[in-house]
Amino acid sequence: MADPKIEEALAPLRAAVKEQGDLVRSLKQSGAPDLDVKKAVVELKARKKILEDKELSLIPNVTFDRAKMEDLLKRRFFFDQSFAIYGGITGQFDFGPMGCAMKANMLNTWRSFFVLEEQMLEVDCSILTPEPVLKASGHVDRFADLMVKDIKNGNCFRLDHLIKAHLEKVAMEKGATPELKAECADIVVKLDGMTKDEMAAILKKFNIKAPLTNNDLTEPIEFNLMFATQIGPSGLVKGFLRPETAQGIFVNFKRLLEFNQGKLPFAAAQIGNAFRNEISPRSGLIRVREFTMAEIEHFCDPNDKAHPKFDTVRDTTLMLYSACNQMDGKSAEAVKIGDAVDKGLVANQTLGYFMARIHQFLVKVGVDPAKLRFRQHMSNEMAHYACDCWDAECLTSYGWVECVGCADRSAFDLTQHTKATGVRLAAEKKLPEPQTIDVVGMYHVESYELILSAAAVCRLMAKFSILNIYYGCHIPEAQPNKGAVGKEFKKEAKQVMDALAALDKDGVEQLAKQLAETSIYTLSVDGKDVKLTKDHVEVKKYQKTVHVEEITPNVIEPSFGIGRIMYAIFEHNFKTREGDEQRTFFSLPPVVAPYKCSLLPLMNNPEFIPIIKKLSQDLIQLDVSIKVDDSAGSIGRRYARTDEIAIPFGITIDFDTLKDATATLRERDSCQQVRIPLSELPTIVRDLAIGRRQWSEVESKYPKQGEVKE
Repeated sequence: MADPKIEEALAPLRAAVKEQGDLVRSLKQSGAPDLDVKKAVVELKARKKILEDKELSLIPNVTFDRAKMEDLLKRRFFFDQSFAIYGGITGQFDFGPMGCAMKANMLNTWRSFFVLEEQMLEVDCSILTPEPVLKASGHVDRFADLMVKDIKNGNCFRLDHLIKAHLEKVAMEKGATPELKAECADIVVKLDGMTKDEMAAILKKFNIKAPLTNNDLTEPIEFNLMFATQIGPSGLVKGFLRPETAQGIFVNFKRLLEFNQGKLPFAAAQIGNAFRNEISPRSGLIRVREFTMAEIEHFCDPNDKAHPKFDTVRDTTLMLYSACNQMDGKSAEAVKIGDAVDKGLVANQTLGYFMARIHQFLVKVGVDPAKLRFRQHMSNEMAHYACDCWDAECLTSYGWVECVGCADRSAFDLTQHTKATGVRLAAEKKLPEPQTIDVVGMYHVESYELILSAAAVCRLMAKFSILNIYYGCHIPEAQPNKGAVGKEFKKEAKQVMDALAALDKDGVEQLAKQLAETSIYTLSVDGKDVKLTKDHVEVKKYQKTVHVEEITPNVIEPSFGIGRIMYAIFEHNFKTREGDEQRTFFSLPPVVAPYKCSLLPLMNNPEFIPIIKKLSQDLIQLDVSIKVDDSAGSIGRRYARTDEIAIPFGITIDFDTLKDATATLRERDSCQQVRIPLSELPTIVRDLAIGRRQWSEVESKYPKQGEVKE
């Protein structure tokens, strides 16, 4: 912020954040205990929140009449609460004709902007997801929260949030001793790692009650944010409604790689609904239980994250709120993405390229660039699989809202699904020149063999010393003596052979070392130790010339929350007519406006009907969506109605049209009008709607029409 008075008010808060940020850095550098670091981070977050709230309160012209906007959205049925006649369901919304059309236009723009422009592979995967898939991805464990209920009215509360809010209140009360404050701070820091019993004990110790009602609370119960279901009539196959669309892409990686002729990099995209059973959904479209996502998974070589089109966006300027600036109490800074990547602020070119493209897309569909920033995740909030992550955040009346996440997910997901299934989700990379490598107990299995069970693979390897078909990387296996293993372990022989087949390269090398040194190797089989000798298993060593290496691709993931983006667009484009506070409308860009053009006969005259029909047909043939408003009322009042639903252009048919075959074309935001021949109108409106032509060009070419008092 440039205003000296504002900066003067913020200076002490910025200094407080920087002081705490320096402390966090110092603790990390000195290897301080995790508990001390966590305490310092909690205090840093608290100071950051105070600073951000103060910044928002000092922004000029920040006042926004949300109630008036929501009234317009509801009245013109952009969206409304689901099942409203039954009382409605919190966190669920239905899009009406205007909201549905706007959403479709935005998704079509997204497809053109990303899928077509970047030649991505689009998929549409199942919403019902078997439990093992989400177990491997970490969602089954990660999405479980502890919850308590008000015993009288049944209201639910997330337990860690409830305890945190209560203890912060206790610590702020007059008379709170230093010991009590320290105890509260210590509990808040440890909440993430506490068990259900430990949290239950805190509830009792501090006599925590339900907010507002002060009623007693139930014992803590586990609540998984995923919607569980049973797949099929037997009830034996447990599943969930997907919490994100990404996993469908990851499990289809092999098919997508084959479709792309085995080449990296490539990107896959998916648009679809995801579900999260939020404990307390709120803030309209911002936090809901069912939402539309548009996600991209860009697979690339982990050692080469350059992007061939990076130079096309290098000079794009973004507002970057880096982790360093957050810790130093500074504001977001305008930085060219090329400079950000060159300096290492953004991890790599591919991540930077998508950040620039995300910015371009959001501005195109109506986000105010002055209310858009990219905030970098700090190290303590970074997902464990990510090496860099930036959120595109939009400033709304609710504060800064994350609308798009852009993360470098490394190889986490593909690795997890490989471990869970035994199917190698990897790609081949041609070596610059052939290499001779040492192979330990190496067997080469064609891709289709990998779908066999470990025991079947092991039996194949026992039968053939080497399968001479090379696929991918080296798959280390020990060679079991099937006869000796069967004779020694009888019914447990299959489990022993499965365990041998599951050994990775390091495991095989350890096996070889122990057999050489002690002649005995201890193998863990279903939790039991089994003693193996050289009679049971043999490890062969030899050399092989290879021409390719196997790599597990890294993933750059832009993830778009469509509902949140739509809400930000609504706020950023909600306007009132100058001089008339009751005249509200949405100034949506034509590319996402529900209708592109209205057709308005000046009055109910039969001679106008054939002209309206002809114009309608011509516009529809050019894929221009239209709305005919031949209702009673003045033309000014009808203009106001079409403005409310964001129609950017309006054609008015009047008596002059019957004389000279011209009509009035009106632009919504400026209310300016020009006179254009009927024969030219459809093409002009189409070009304006898709951005091929600007209103200023049309206005300069055709004669102006007098304004209509509205």
